[in-house]
Amino acid sequence: MIDNSENQLKTEVAIPEVSRTETSNWHETDWNHVNKKVFNLQKQIAKAEREGRRGKVKRLQNLLTHSIAAKRLAVRRVTENQGAKTPGVDGETWNTPKAKALAVEMLKEEGYKPKPLKRVFIPKPNGKERPLGIPTLKDRAMQALPKLALEPVAENNADPNSYGFRPYRSTADAMSQAYLRLGLKTSPQWILEGDIKGCFDHAC
Repeated sequence: MIDNSENQLKTEVAIPEVSRTETSNWHETDWNHVNKKVFNLQKQIAKAEREGRRGKVKRLQNLLTHSIAAKRLAVRRVTENQGAKTPGVDGETWNTPKAKALAVEMLKEEGYKPKPLKRVFIPKPNGKERPLGIPTLKDRAMQALPKLALEPVAENNADPNSYGFRPYRSTADAMSQAYLRLGLKTSPQWILEGDIKGCFDHAC
């Protein structure tokens, strides 16, 4: 009996890949196409997760993390945020189109070993300091890549009323939900606010 699952998978995800030639021209990147490529794969991962097809989920995740589109998007995310100009222990900053294009080619699992974190201390309002570990840009990109593949699964199983560190959700969404829930006649009369002291320093 011939198993056509792989052929079916290839048919379902038959979206034109970003060409290798395009990777050398960072400014000419069609980001609409890149985002569409990644988003369509993420939708299929989420659908397979809802259907309980874990084998297909893994195959799609592998396809996504090895795609040029996902690698380009990972590099873009770590080079266009607030910490992009802060290097890790290697001192590297991908601040040129050529460096970003070369970074895409470097995002490979084979032989990859993360470098130590660069330790810095951030002053706190109470006069104390908060330790902060800064990864290299390559390590940040290597983390951003699987994040693209894991988010559809995490979002599919996450609490619908959680808003922290969630894509496409904001403080305003949480406030709106709180307003709706607390405006009912049967709403709770008390709100419990908790904070774990030194959470990231001790508990995590």
